[in-house]
Amino acid sequence: MKKAILFAVTTLASMAAFAEEAATAGAAHSSAGLVAIGAGLAIGLAVLGGTLGQGKAASSALEGIARNPAAGDKLFTPLILSLALIESLVILAFLVAFIKIPAASFGF
Repeated sequence: MKKAILFAVTTLASMAAFAEEAATAGAAHSSAGLVAIGAGLAIGLAVLGGTLGQGKAASSALEGIARNPAAGDKLFTPLILSLALIESLVILAFLVAFIKIPAASFGF
């Protein structure tokens, strides 16, 4: 119970500190928070899609190997290549989101 109260007090105190800072920032940075939320959603959706894609690719490859163990060598290279390409899309979304956050302060 004490941990829950300490967590609530800490959260509420930090929110008040950040709210005061945002209020004094002015109208020039009013969209920076929305850009940060959008960047977080972009990263989250990219990771979700990448995870689902990697899981489906690995599941299909392992099912193919289980049905025909001799095809394991032929399935390994395309599996690794597809996993690398899926992961590169997640990294690209990560980079775009973090490039967009500082650009919000300049109005882009």
